[in-house]
Amino acid sequence: MKIGCPSEIKPQEFRVGITPIAAQEAVGRGHEVIVQSGAGAGAGFDDAAYEAVGARIVATAEEVFAEADMIVKVKEPQAVERKMLREGQLLFTYLHLAPDEAQTRDLLASGCTAIAYETVTDRSGGLPLLAPMSEVAGRLAPQMGAWTLQKANGGRGVLMGGVPGVGPARVIVIGGGVVGTHAARIAAGMGADVTVLDRSLPRLRYLDDVFGDMFKTGYSSAGLLDELLPQADMVIGAVLIPGAAAPKLVRRDQFPMMKPGAALVDVAIDQGGCFETSRATTHADPVYEVDGIMHYCVANMPGAVARTSTLALGNATMPFMLALADKGWKRACADDPHLLAGLNVHAGQLTYAAVGEALGIETVPPEALL
Repeated sequence: MKIGCPSEIKPQEFRVGITPIAAQEAVGRGHEVIVQSGAGAGAGFDDAAYEAVGARIVATAEEVFAEADMIVKVKEPQAVERKMLREGQLLFTYLHLAPDEAQTRDLLASGCTAIAYETVTDRSGGLPLLAPMSEVAGRLAPQMGAWTLQKANGGRGVLMGGVPGVGPARVIVIGGGVVGTHAARIAAGMGADVTVLDRSLPRLRYLDDVFGDMFKTGYSSAGLLDELLPQADMVIGAVLIPGAAAPKLVRRDQFPMMKPGAALVDVAIDQGGCFETSRATTHADPVYEVDGIMHYCVANMPGAVARTSTLALGNATMPFMLALADKGWKRACADDPHLLAGLNVHAGQLTYAAVGEALGIETVPPEALL
């Protein structure tokens, strides 16, 4: 199979879909790897690193899309990239279709087969291709929130850990999953007073057992959030409904009860965001203000630490990429129901129910396509 890796073109996206290590594995199995020149530069991999393991470098994305049987990326294909997809071509990347009708309809019109990293599952019910970037985004969230809280950036001017005689920042983390756990660990490590909210009692017990008094926990409810929001300097949104649009958990009409200059960090922005006023931003212009409340809603947070993110993502995606290349998508998905869970689009048909529900598009069960 010909596996293509174009440069990412989303603003300030420095990750790359295939590492030289993954390229070497694919070439060793008899596949051809085609990489756009400069695709790995942002993550610290030059063209020579790919050529050294047998990959072929081409000048343009058009060449990659024209030649490759499978396109491996990081972020969802942008409009110009979607025009280059063709019938029968396999796309393997993050998609986040539920809040993105334009992308969904373009993928359906292209006739391609699209497998989304974020809906591939594992035996324990986890999301193994989302987890590495959730870990990165969770660890980045308090760091970015602390920057947003600085007065020069429009924030309250509060230091996360305080100083002797002055209390620390108060941080609420909504969601105790992978993102929330890592966010809480880092925020607490920075000295903040942290409370994690979740609706799973087993998860709350786990957090309490593992982390002890590092941070507090609470059963997530509208009443408790109303109680905590007036005290918060920072709120980190870390909720996830796999493949579906994120629920809106903080409303604009609640802003008057919050401290002026408080920071909202929305890690769920790829799925539409979990704050009513969230809209996607970029690393070039990451923060905006609504009614005195600062919002950090960068849609590709892990791109800020591109090398760490690329290596972590590559470790997770490589086995699935190789299975798809070795067997073709149909046999690979038939052999692995967890990979089949990643199938979102095939030959003009939508195959992920949560996306169909969010966008009002009829879906077909992925099993029916095997």
